[in-house]
Amino acid sequence: MGKDLQPPGGGDGASSEPVDMKKALEERYLAYALSTIMHRALPDVRDGLKPVHRRIVYTMRMQRLEPGQRFSKCASIVGDVMGKFHPHGDSSIYDALVRLAQPFAMRYPLVDGQGNFGNIDGDSAAAMRYTEARMTEAATGILEGITEDAVDFRLTYNEETEEPTVLPGAFPNLLCNGSSGIAVGMATSIPPHNAAEICDAALALIDDPELDLDGLLKHVKGPDFPTGGVIVEDRASMREAYETGRGGFRVRARWEKEDQGRGQWQAVITEIPYGVQKSRLIEKIAELIIARKLPLVDDVRDESAEDIRLILVPKSRAVEPELLMESVFKLTDLETRFPLNMNVLSRGKVPGVLSLKQVLREWLDHRREVLLRRSRHRLAEIERRLEVLAGYLIAYLNIDEVIRIIREEDEPKKVMIARFDLTDTQAEAILNMRLRALRKLEEFEIRKEHDALSEEKTGIEALLASTEKQWKTVRWEVAKVRQTYDPEKNMALGKRRTTFADAPEHDLEDVAVALIEREPITVVLSEKGWMRALKGHLADFSTLSFKEGDSLKLAFHAQTTDKILMFTTGGKFYTVGADRLPGGRGHGEPVRLMVDMENDQAIVTAFPYEAERKLLLASHGGNGFVVAEKDIVANTRKGKQVMNVKSPDEAKLCVPVSGDHVAIVGENRKLLVFALSEIPEMTRGKGVRLQRYKDGGISDLKTFTMEEGLTWQDSADRTFNRKREELLEWIGNRAGAGRLAPKGFPRTGKFAS
Repeated sequence: MGKDLQPPGGGDGASSEPVDMKKALEERYLAYALSTIMHRALPDVRDGLKPVHRRIVYTMRMQRLEPGQRFSKCASIVGDVMGKFHPHGDSSIYDALVRLAQPFAMRYPLVDGQGNFGNIDGDSAAAMRYTEARMTEAATGILEGITEDAVDFRLTYNEETEEPTVLPGAFPNLLCNGSSGIAVGMATSIPPHNAAEICDAALALIDDPELDLDGLLKHVKGPDFPTGGVIVEDRASMREAYETGRGGFRVRARWEKEDQGRGQWQAVITEIPYGVQKSRLIEKIAELIIARKLPLVDDVRDESAEDIRLILVPKSRAVEPELLMESVFKLTDLETRFPLNMNVLSRGKVPGVLSLKQVLREWLDHRREVLLRRSRHRLAEIERRLEVLAGYLIAYLNIDEVIRIIREEDEPKKVMIARFDLTDTQAEAILNMRLRALRKLEEFEIRKEHDALSEEKTGIEALLASTEKQWKTVRWEVAKVRQTYDPEKNMALGKRRTTFADAPEHDLEDVAVALIEREPITVVLSEKGWMRALKGHLADFSTLSFKEGDSLKLAFHAQTTDKILMFTTGGKFYTVGADRLPGGRGHGEPVRLMVDMENDQAIVTAFPYEAERKLLLASHGGNGFVVAEKDIVANTRKGKQVMNVKSPDEAKLCVPVSGDHVAIVGENRKLLVFALSEIPEMTRGKGVRLQRYKDGGISDLKTFTMEEGLTWQDSADRTFNRKREELLEWIGNRAGAGRLAPKGFPRTGKFAS
């Protein structure tokens, strides 16, 4: 290494200092975090802008790109922003500029773009050398008064020029256009709102500074997205969100049913939620249709031109439109949740989550501060001008002497100051007068201007001295903005686009069923607890194959949209969706893998769920009760404990309830018949005694209508029927012992063979 390249101290380590690594990292990371929070990701509550947006708008002001004036190449704007104010990449600056011009991204665009600025499908804008831009009315509102000392300026990154720390913000940009960003350890997400509503709320807050949130929400109905849509959030949660500054809004696409004639129809979507790319949305819906996860939808088409028009074609005309849309809302971005996190830079310095009232309060306070600064600036200008005009009047009154002094004296300025008691400013102004200004008429004009300025000065001084007048002026300024964006006068920009509605009260079960393609299946359960679902309704179960040593326990017909309920010897019910059962190619899967079933329990029975049905449960010891089927559905793998049984007793039977009487037979072959009304209906418990036994337990039970009689089948499939007269000796009260079964009753002790 050459001598010139030696580090300080000659490279011998004598000049190095030990550094605490933890402290050094903390300091550097804190500096980075603060930089990200203050100068990149969070908007200022006063003008609603992040530094990059503020610099873009200010640069366009410097280039005089006013509304109605010429357009300028975006490359020129981006170049100026990057070279003078924003030391970052040109692509990031251009991306920010493009977003400010997109009508589907900004509720009130700040940039009027000419050329390809991207679209709602997610296509990017053309290169900056092809596109042109200028400011919109909203941007000029934010900048109003920038040259009148309305805000503070600071040196730019290279200290060659100055930039505003915040803009005057006559337009309430933060709430009207919203903002989103991710900083370090914090983020912000503010939805756009309607300008007229925000102005109305601000005016109400000026009139009554103590106005509560409910008073503000009479004006601010909720977010107003540029892409429209329907907000289905309930009012209570929206109020809480505005009160705390945190929350969210469920936004749905706007759709309508379009009749095609002869009973045919299709769903037409005309507005999609804010921030959703249309092309990606259609791809997702198409993928779900192919995957058969949207069984009610047959096809999706995009017929959009300038306006959005997405077509959803139903599988059949019998499909309920609302149910079809609910199924699509559930699985796609046709329903999204836009978060509210009003994390902003309060007073431009302190990041914090503010409520709606606090945001409006800070904006109004800023507007008052801008008014005061502009008024003081104007007052100083008036005083300077009055000073000059007073000098002009002295000159006119002594015009000949003034001309003589200018012609003859070596230093006319000093002589005039001494001769007429002028200030340096007045003498300089007189010396700079043009000869044409020496007309007689000019004196009249000067006196007229002097009087007008004096009157204006008096008005400004009165304004600066009265807080009431200041707020009155701020109110007038806000009302002027309100008039610009009045929904009745400016339909295109002012009219609310997002509406409110209650989400249809569809049963979640109906929606879940709508997401499953309905197909007939046969559910098969083996003795060892293996379960599967075969396609179609099989008539012959004898052809079913099982693992060695296993056999058929039960099989029944169902639909893929059904819930399958399983009852175990432990008195628990488990629920499994029929669409989730393993297919019938193999031997299925053990039930214990599907649900969390105890090892010492076995399945008593399984059947498809029927909401209106009631079941009679019985334990081996002879206890039982009636339970409504809707009360036994389990929503978790752990199942639902319904019948309380203690070892050695266990749940033994579960039969559907029909009729008015119960026939119960014990292992001792004693039969008892009693009224069904004697058994209570419960949601959970041990139940009541159904039949009394000295030893053994229950064998079978059955509910029947006494008028039709009690029937059973023997092993030869012969059917027996006993009417009331033939059953008299077996009819008794619940919990009796009963009498030996009549002649012909099956030896198996079961009512069905």
